[in-house]
Amino acid sequence: VGHIVVATPYKCGTTWTQNIILHLIFQDLRVRIIGDFSPWVDMRLQPIEELADTLGAQNHRRCLKSHLPLDGLYLRDKTKYIVVGRDPRDVFMSFWNHYSNYTDDFIAEMNETPGRVGPPLMRCPEDIRDLWSMWINKGWFEWETEGYPHWSNLRHTQTWWNDRARSNILFVHYNDLLADLEGEIRRISDYLDIECPPKTLSAIADLVTFKSMKRDADLLDPNAEDGFKGGAQTFFNKGTNGRWLGVLTSDDLAMYDNAVARELTSDCRQWLENGRLTSLSKVAG
Repeated sequence: VGHIVVATPYKCGTTWTQNIILHLIFQDLRVRIIGDFSPWVDMRLQPIEELADTLGAQNHRRCLKSHLPLDGLYLRDKTKYIVVGRDPRDVFMSFWNHYSNYTDDFIAEMNETPGRVGPPLMRCPEDIRDLWSMWINKGWFEWETEGYPHWSNLRHTQTWWNDRARSNILFVHYNDLLADLEGEIRRISDYLDIECPPKTLSAIADLVTFKSMKRDADLLDPNAEDGFKGGAQTFFNKGTNGRWLGVLTSDDLAMYDNAVARELTSDCRQWLENGRLTSLSKVAG
């Protein structure tokens, strides 16, 4: 059975999906430190030698995290890939919470990483709409046009969407996880060829609700206080959609439409904004 890569843009349900998959792999209902069991393989803050040692010591089916687009990652036929999507406007609201709460020490650590590419990471602007204007109109790399001062959100998803017909790529949407968590866990389980008894699957669904993960935040990510003011409770923030309503103006949404027209096909946009269960309304929060 092939290993698993959760390949997502940031702030769209990455940790949520990792937690689901780890529970499916182990099925013992234990709360695990996500980063220890499902490491972020393209995070440069961890020396490659330490990552290799971590992976070498694992004797279970591996579940790796990556924020790389498809054209930046070697696609293996025997590996199962799960791509998680979310309305980009909801991604931005979560990103605002994420970025605006970086600690000074974390920003310094990123900026002092040996071999850093590009200019140092700036502090988050104080005005959310200033961040929006940068995020939706500018890329960090010359081949990207949005996502600054991190990497692309829209282009990332489109690179995977272009190969969605491959049997070893599964698309999972944040809206669908909110609307039918147990059903989506079953769909992921079937895709990964993991047998999971109905009672265990229901127990897993209870363990991975946002309420449960918020409760267990310090167990899931005990080192979050190194990067975020407020630690894991800040990282696991709201778990809701629709918070951009009343924040982004008509001018902001016109910028969004322009960015989407540059980066996404119409069917990819439809999926990103709605998910599979398009008949269900979004959860506001």
